[in-house]
Amino acid sequence: MLRLKSQTRDDWLPGALENMDVILLDHAHCEKKAASTAMNLIFRYQYRPELMIPLSELAREELRHFEMVVRLIEQRGDTFRKLQPSTYGGELYKAVRTAEPHRFVDTMVCCAFIEARSCERMKLLAESLEDRVLAQMYAGLLASEARHHQTYLDLAATQVSRDEVHERVAVIAEHEANVIASPGAVVRLHS
Repeated sequence: MLRLKSQTRDDWLPGALENMDVILLDHAHCEKKAASTAMNLIFRYQYRPELMIPLSELAREELRHFEMVVRLIEQRGDTFRKLQPSTYGGELYKAVRTAEPHRFVDTMVCCAFIEARSCERMKLLAESLEDRVLAQMYAGLLASEARHHQTYLDLAATQVSRDEVHERVAVIAEHEANVIASPGAVVRLHS
């Protein structure tokens, strides 16, 4: 079950559907960033062997998604290129406490929320897109996004009790709802 406190604003989907080439490009960047985040966590917490395999698996799957989206962009006659990201991630990570093990727990919870919001947005796209190829791709990604969400929460619970994880989920859910409530200056997967 996704632990989002709020649903996507009503104005997001129409804007996304009108700008699918930008959404696809942003989606590729999000997958690349997700892989990078998992790899960075491997390096940051290399003294925690129980994290290595789950994070490595996440990184590889995110890279496969990145490759899939880049290929789709190319099939549609576009190219992967630089794109101004949304402010979502930066704003979300402001909830992360700085001292360990709190930093680890909050980082895992923020990663879980990014995956949950991705899952929610991809479901909206899958149900609304007229382009069957795009709709099928987004429908096909839902299980992975939901699984990644749970994986990050499970990883958080390797450091502290599940009760403490749930407490942080409640706090960060409120923060995430506030972050996502304001439309960004540009349409993005997480704007």
